[in-house]
Amino acid sequence: MPTTALDLQWLGRPQAIASVLLEVDGKYALVDPGPESTLATLRDQLKARGLGIKDLDALLITHIHLDHAGATGSLLRENSKLPVYVHKLGAPHVIDPSKLLASAGRLWGDDLPRLFGNTLPVPQENLRILEGGESIAFGRKKVDVVYTPGHASHHVSYFDNEEGTAFVGDTAGIHIENHPYVMPATPPPDIDLELWDNSFAAILARGPARLFLTHFGVAENPAAHLAEFGERLRVWARIAADVVRDTPSETASAAFVAAAKAEIGEYLPEAAVEQYAFTAGIDLSYLGLARYLRKRSQGSVQRAPS
Repeated sequence: MPTTALDLQWLGRPQAIASVLLEVDGKYALVDPGPESTLATLRDQLKARGLGIKDLDALLITHIHLDHAGATGSLLRENSKLPVYVHKLGAPHVIDPSKLLASAGRLWGDDLPRLFGNTLPVPQENLRILEGGESIAFGRKKVDVVYTPGHASHHVSYFDNEEGTAFVGDTAGIHIENHPYVMPATPPPDIDLELWDNSFAAILARGPARLFLTHFGVAENPAAHLAEFGERLRVWARIAADVVRDTPSETASAAFVAAAKAEIGEYLPEAAVEQYAFTAGIDLSYLGLARYLRKRSQGSVQRAPS
């Protein structure tokens, strides 16, 4: 199944958000079409390959965060028969995105339209509801679905077993190709490190040869990549715990951002640190980890199945 990464050039920056074009037997699917703010770039990328939005046969959504799926409703205005595969917990919020947009608005404020554009509702009849464990027929091949929560409760990953590629959205963090660092992205409200560990195991159990990350590109050694990412998650959780314990709430976010940037700077030059920080707001990662730590202390974090 030929796989093509489409760099959506989010806010004019390369290697921030990727969509993936899958092609088999003359059929075409996108894994995560990106935000509506990059729709013009997506059109240009398809046009360069002799395609248009009306040529697409499916959308595979890893999770419904706006940087991954915000353009979905707009694409359906141009291709009304397009099936959209999405986890059952995310489906209500693409049908009616009001709560999703309210949550995003609390994080991004007045900058939300500039960052992500318009997020239009998706007709219920276009949805193909996933729970994990399904196989999606695509031409003569199948794409397998695995439920991979941790970053989001509505996160799935897609496996092209013939090519050995797992499309893992944000389950494997942020890793710009050729850089020696894997950065967590832990925005509220669903972060759960125990479930995330379970998702790592579920991915590795499928034995993929490589991972494709929306932010950004291919990781060729899944076991090493996920081990490194798991360690970074634990480091950032410790940093967040220290900040929550020792820092006044009004300066906690800034303290976490400074500490996290210093940790990244141990591995990357300054320009690369800023690229990583731009791709996933570090202040949002603090909010997600702090919420997770509060829930865990109250005993309300969901435990990973044994």
